[in-house]
Amino acid sequence: MVQSLNTKIDLTVKATAFVGFSEYGNIMIGDKAFEFYHQRDSRKYIQIPWNEVDYVVASVLFGGRWIPRYSIQTKQNGTFTFASTDPKKVLKAIRVYIDGQKMVKSLGFFDVLKRAFTRKNKN
Repeated sequence: MVQSLNTKIDLTVKATAFVGFSEYGNIMIGDKAFEFYHQRDSRKYIQIPWNEVDYVVASVLFGGRWIPRYSIQTKQNGTFTFASTDPKKVLKAIRVYIDGQKMVKSLGFFDVLKRAFTRKNKN
């Protein structure tokens, strides 16, 4: 069994991790780390200490009324994408441990198109 990094748990919610295939389990947010544990296979887990988090990127749709998924970009190990039952509550719990400047919105569809066309015109 995997040992948790946290000594105090603030929030536990059901979630999906998008790593290759969709993995279903629970997210635990605590005082030391962001943790994801697979619901059936104890060998499948993700533990991200707070000092390793570079950015938290949220996909925000309909003016903030719907957040389908969010990603945690780490300093060394890449980006991990998650979806959970109550993403607003999860992001608020993360904000306790991560600076607000490191929590950003992802680009929307039209922003990506606009950026692609402006780069083509500059070259």
